[in-house]
Order: sequence, then structure tokens, then C-alpha cells
Amino acid sequence: MALPTYASPLERVWHWTYLALCALIFVFLIAPIIIVIPLSFNAEPYFTFTPRMLSFDPQGYSMRWYDTLLTFGMTHADGPRGGAWWADAWANAKWVSAARNSIIIGFFSTILATVLGTLAALGLSRPEMPFRRLVMAILISPMIVPIIITATGMFFFYSSACVSSASTLGRLLAPVLSSSGCLANTYLGVILAHATLGIPFVIITVTATLIGFDQSLNRAAASLGANPRTTFFKITMPLILPGVVSGALFAFVTSFDEVVAVLFIAGPDQQTIPRQMWNGIREQISPAILAVATLLVIFSIALLASVELLRRRSERLRGLSPA
Repeated sequence: MALPTYASPLERVWHWTYLALCALIFVFLIAPIIIVIPLSFNAEPYFTFTPRMLSFDPQGYSMRWYDTLLTFGMTHADGPRGGAWWADAWANAKWVSAARNSIIIGFFSTILATVLGTLAALGLSRPEMPFRRLVMAILISPMIVPIIITATGMFFFYSSACVSSASTLGRLLAPVLSSSGCLANTYLGVILAHATLGIPFVIITVTATLIGFDQSLNRAAASLGANPRTTFFKITMPLILPGVVSGALFAFVTSFDEVVAVLFIAGPDQQTIPRQMWNGIREQISPAILAVATLLVIFSIALLASVELLRRRSERLRGLSPA
């Protein structure tokens, strides 16, 4: 915002001081991300800027670490890149497998978290609901309690939540349970854990959207003969949809970024990108981790841009001017 012409010298000094402080805070927050991106193109296996990179020598830059994301773990990484090569990468490359697991787990956990979180937010938005504050506190507790405590509790619960393979329920759930009949070390267990961590974000986002919702629209629809189901899908859902989608994006990012719960609950077959990065730091330090981090930064920026567009759309639907 520009200073008015009648601003005093003291106001002008404070204005420029304020802008300088904001710029310093911005640099402090964004500097680690800015440094990671060029380092991911380092031609040498180092985590520092080489003399060639500092002199902008093209020989100091390479896409080798991005190529490593496709070849690491492959059976025939040096073969011709045809159909068989890509099939080998899809089946055996560890980073590709981790990305596939992250997308699968993130997708299903987001669907589950969005449905349950939206239903909870709709119930909490009703003034006649008893103990609303207590229920709200319980539902958002996974984002307040340290994740290590939540993950530990999930681990012991999933390890003890076993179903006998001889029972009817055990036979029905056999494809998604481990060999011991428990939820631990299964895709279902990881999906449920990530959904638990994503539900609070959906509840908060949808609840914030419902605060500005005009309840007289529902009453008008009911007075015109619409049943509750028609009212919800024709009136309520279209208006709160930006909040629901925003909550879903936050739930997906939470799942995509989670590593502690995966370390406790997931097995070797459920390696996600954060866990693979964790393993890479412990076992084999490679700038390929920086390449993954760069891709995740780009992915996160795209999601945040989507959330901002949805926020602006929600404000337009409610008759507000986007800030």
C-alpha cells in the first residue's frame, strides 16, 4: 500500500522499516526452498554449490538426479528406453513405487477424510447439537496432539485389531489384511491412519465455509417442497463445495507429507515418498532427494494455487469481493 502524501516523516520511516522486516521474514522462510531447487541440478554428488555452478558453467548442471528417480532400483537401468524399460521402471524403481503408493494412499484417505469430515462439519454447524465444543475438540485432536503419540497409539491399536481368518469377517477382509489378520502393515491401515490425520483439516475448512452459509436458503427450499436430500445436493453442497474441495486438498497434502505414521504402521510394500526420503537420508545420501524435494515444492505450489482459486470462488458465491 502506498503512503498518503500527508504522511509524516515518522510514518514514512515506519513504513519502510515495516517493508524491510517483511522482506527479511520472507527471505528467511523461502531461502531453504530457493537453495534446494538449483542444488537438485548439480552435476556432482554433493549438497553444496560447486565452482562450476557458481560460475554458471553448463557442465556444472545436470538432470542426472531426476533420471535417478526413474532408474534407482531397476533391474536393467542401462537398457534401451522402450516399452520394456518403462515396464521395468514401473515395477522395480523404488522412487516410482513410492510415488505410486503415495498417490494411492493419498487418494483413498482423502476421499474417506472428506466424506467423514464434511458430515461432521454439517453436524457441528447445527445449533441444536449438544456438546458441540467438546465434540469439536475431540475431532480436531489429531492435529493438536503430537503425531508421535497418535502414531504410537495407532500402531498398538492396529496390532491388536486382528480378525480371525476363519470367521466370515476375516474371509471378507482377507485381501486388505495382513497375513496375521491385523491392520498393521497393510494399505488399509495406512489409509485409515492418514484419513484420521486429514479429517481435522476438512472439518475446520468446511465449518469455516458453513459460518457464512445462509440457512434461509434451506428453509426456502423446504417450503417449496424439497426433501432434505434434494436440499443438500441442490442448495447446500454447491455453495460449500469450494470449502469441501479445499479441505480435501489439505487432507491430501497431509497424507502426501506424512512420514511418522508410515514409519509406525506401514510395511515394506507401503513405502511412500516421505518414507523413501527418510530411508535415503539414513542409508544412501544422494542429491536425488533434492530432486524429489523440488518436485514436491512444485506440487505444493500447484495445490496452494488451487486452494486460493477455490477461496476466491467461494467468496464470489457468497457475494464477497476477493481480497
